[in-house]
Amino acid sequence: MIIDAHHHFWTADYAWLAGDLLAPIRRDYTVEDLRVHLRAAGVDRTVLVEAGRCADEETRSFLALAAATPEIAGVVGWASLTGPALADTLAAHRAGPGGHLLVGVRDQAQAQPDEWLDRADVRAGLATVAGAGLVNELVVRPGQLPSVARLAADLDEPQFVLDHLGKPRVAAGAEGLTEWRSLIAPVAARPNVVAKLSGLVAEADWAGWTVDDLRPFVETAVELFGTDRLMYGSDWPVCELAASYEQVMEAVVTILGGHPADLFGGTATRVYQLEI
Repeated sequence: MIIDAHHHFWTADYAWLAGDLLAPIRRDYTVEDLRVHLRAAGVDRTVLVEAGRCADEETRSFLALAAATPEIAGVVGWASLTGPALADTLAAHRAGPGGHLLVGVRDQAQAQPDEWLDRADVRAGLATVAGAGLVNELVVRPGQLPSVARLAADLDEPQFVLDHLGKPRVAAGAEGLTEWRSLIAPVAARPNVVAKLSGLVAEADWAGWTVDDLRPFVETAVELFGTDRLMYGSDWPVCELAASYEQVMEAVVTILGGHPADLFGGTATRVYQLEI
């Protein structure tokens, strides 16, 4: 059972897609588009992740879509961690179509200041999510990794999932690796943090990346987290800025020398409590 633990859908009108840089992925992406890639890459199930609309209606629509799509085993929806009605919002999502497929919550921490995760109101929101039995998913920049380490140390009960290995500067080569390793090591030392081996091609040179550019980041992640605290994600369609769905999978498999069962499915099944 191979699981892609991180992909998106969106429509061309998402505000963050504006601008020439993202023009190659400014279109509608559908279930049928995804199915072509799943078949080609041999992927059995997926986890659908919020796509930056930052609206409750996106989460509701994704849950309903997942309920009608056998390949989607879980949804990480968006919710404002500082919203005054967070608990009620989560309860409403679960009561709606596909609500049983809500497995986690992600706010857009990467758009916030470096110390945002240290704020009392943000941590209260994270505790509310964990109290609802959901995973707290974190999408952050490298400069925010120290706050992730502090968060995981202070709140040692909830399960945290770190997206895209914290977005290392892959395009910076050795400099980016040295910087990222020093920042990710304290995060990896926390047993309540699981990381996604995803999004690396988006942080590489889009036009000229190679497997060897990704290799030291993947190998360091395996060294620090172990495959039992890593899960594979395509980050499709974001990855199409630099690579196809199949090329991303092939690159990771090449570096790892195969498909470790936990990294390619077991970790995601356990952490998200997927019913497969």
